[in-house]
Amino acid sequence: MRNLAAVFVFLALALPVSSVGAEGVRAVASIAPVHSLLAGVMAGVGEPALLVRGGRTPHAYVMKPSDARLLKDADVVFWVGPGLEGFLAKPLAGIADKVHVVQFTDGDRADQDPHIWLDPRKAANMVRTMARSLSVADPANAARYRKNGDRAVARLVLLEAELQRILAPVAGVPYLVFHDAYGHFQKRFGLSATGAVAVHADRPPGARRISELRRKITAFNIGCVFTEPQFTPALAKTLIEGTNARLGVLDPLGAERTPGPGLYPALMRGLAGSLLRCLGANG
Repeated sequence: MRNLAAVFVFLALALPVSSVGAEGVRAVASIAPVHSLLAGVMAGVGEPALLVRGGRTPHAYVMKPSDARLLKDADVVFWVGPGLEGFLAKPLAGIADKVHVVQFTDGDRADQDPHIWLDPRKAANMVRTMARSLSVADPANAARYRKNGDRAVARLVLLEAELQRILAPVAGVPYLVFHDAYGHFQKRFGLSATGAVAVHADRPPGARRISELRRKITAFNIGCVFTEPQFTPALAKTLIEGTNARLGVLDPLGAERTPGPGLYPALMRGLAGSLLRCLGANG
C-alpha cells in the first residue's frame, strides 16, 4: 500500500491555483470530523460548509439537490474516500475538472479502514494537507492557513497524550463495537477490541451471527458492547442479555455534537470517556 502521507502531499500539491473571489475560498467538507479539522485551519479566513449533517451515517447517505449545488459552487472539496462516502464518488468525478477535490485515503485499497481521523497522528496529516491545499487555492491567505495548521497539529499532539493517559487503565479489557470503525483508534491507544457486531455498517447481523456473538461474549468475558447514536440499541441489548457485559455508546462521527472547530477534540474525548466508564466498571 502506498504511504498515505505521500498520497496526502501529492493530492495537495497537484491542485492548480484557483481564482478565489472576494468572498474568499469556498471549501466543503464531507463529514463532521473532517469539517471540524478544516474549520480550525480556516479560522479567521472563512467557514467551510458541511455536507453530511445531523449525525447521519455517510455509509448510506443520499444526496439532495442542495448538496449537488454546494459541491458545484465549491473551490475545494475535502472527503475521506469511496470506502466511507461512496455516494460522493460519482458526483465528485463529474466536477473534478472545475473543483479541487482532496481525498484522504488511497482509493486503490477497497479493504482499507477509512476512519483515519480517529488516530490523532493521521488527523494531523489531514490538517497539514488541508493547509497546503487551501494555500494553493487561496494564496492571499496562505500564511494564515499555515499558522492555523501548525497550531492545530500542536494541539493534536497534546490531545493524543491526554487520551493515552485516560485509556491506559482499560487497555486490556475486551469489548465489542457495533461496526468495524475503530481500528485506527484502537491501534494508536493499545485497546483490546475483539470484533464487531455488524459485518457491514449498513446491514444488521443475522440470527446465526447474533448467536455466535453471544457465545463470544461469554467465552472471552467481554466487558462491554458498544452501539452508536445512529443505530438502535435494541440489538445490543439482546446480545448482552444474560451475560456480564455492559452496554455503552461510541460516537465516531460527532453525531450529537455541534459542528465546528471544537467538535473533533470533543469527539475524541467522548470516545475515551465512554470506553473508560464502561470498561472501567468491568474491572
